Amino acid sequence: MTERIVLAYSGGLDTSVAIGWIADATGAEVIAVAVDVGQGGEDLEVIRQRALDCGAVEAYVADARDEFAEDYCMPALKANALYHDKYPLVSALSRPVIVSHLVKAAREFGATTVSHGCTGKGNDQVRFEVGITSLAPDLKCIAPVRDLALTRDRAIEYAEKHNLPIVTTKKNPFSIDQNVWGRAVETGFLEDIWNAPTKDVYDYTDDPAFPPVPDEVIITFREGIPVAIDGVTVTPLQAIEQLNQRAGAQGVGRIDIVEDRLVGIKSREVYEAPGAIALIEAHRELENVCLERDQARFKRTVSDRWTDLVYEGMWTSPLKDSLDAFINDTQQYVNGDIRMDLHGGKAVVTGRRSETGLYDFNLATYDEGDAFDQSAARGFIEIYGLAAKQAAARQARLKG
Repeated sequence: MTERIVLAYSGGLDTSVAIGWIADATGAEVIAVAVDVGQGGEDLEVIRQRALDCGAVEAYVADARDEFAEDYCMPALKANALYHDKYPLVSALSRPVIVSHLVKAAREFGATTVSHGCTGKGNDQVRFEVGITSLAPDLKCIAPVRDLALTRDRAIEYAEKHNLPIVTTKKNPFSIDQNVWGRAVETGFLEDIWNAPTKDVYDYTDDPAFPPVPDEVIITFREGIPVAIDGVTVTPLQAIEQLNQRAGAQGVGRIDIVEDRLVGIKSREVYEAPGAIALIEAHRELENVCLERDQARFKRTVSDRWTDLVYEGMWTSPLKDSLDAFINDTQQYVNGDIRMDLHGGKAVVTGRRSETGLYDFNLATYDEGDAFDQSAARGFIEIYGLAAKQAAARQARLKG
């Protein structure tokens, strides 16, 4: 039986050429796998047919938008996951769901190897291969760009020589990866970190310097998950999509950072994540109302480690599973409404309400009805500051 290789297929030049390139280099049959995680663009059936026309023996397509939103984006939201305190893991979150479908297709079609389009310099090669190894240790991995010398120039030459049904001459100056959680842009003139992004870099967001009138939105959460927008019930996918539109129209979610890649390289990345940034900002503020102080402090430490693990491709690691259990436990009382103003590149919380929150008006108020016993404060301060008082007295005694 001829060996079969599953290829993560986007429908673009490089992965289309990779179908024949892999077959020529290995003698194996290629099964193309396209996964829709909300990246937009062409219809999945069009992509499926292109894969077959480029020589794939089978083409597997999956609409994973709801799965991605519910099982990957929502855990990131509950964790308030922001790498370098800015980047909401746009690409890192999509890789595990794509990997799960690559493995599923490999089992269905009897493949022994999985192939992806990553280079040897990025994070995604780690995310794909560690993910595949974790789910299916028996499967091998290859990367045509990294392992089989498939450069873009060679891809264009190969496509023209074999009359493949793809555009081969137009070269986008940027490398772009996008899904419903956001959009990542790199390479081209952005590699000079002194260069400012130009207007053509952006697609999910409008210029925040020229915003429309402010847009007020009320987001309702239940156990840390958005369940309604302006009182209308939504799924996680619908919540992200609606806020992508509304926050994106206000220029919310533009991110320009130099980040630390797993392979040790510093890389300049431009991201757009209007829905993700608005949701994380709202969720964090609701947590301020609902989480106990020490629990909230420790959760920030847990969230930082969770974020690093996901960025570094360890979605299926035992430690991440344990951190998930803690994060999920913290979310049981994160219920209520957050009112936000979306305007001029900012998502600003203006109101909060929760039936399960810890904010007590009668304790917080300085007006009539104050339930806080201020007479207890003097003794509390005396005990709280006792250790510092003793240390100061020792310093004074020794210096004297």
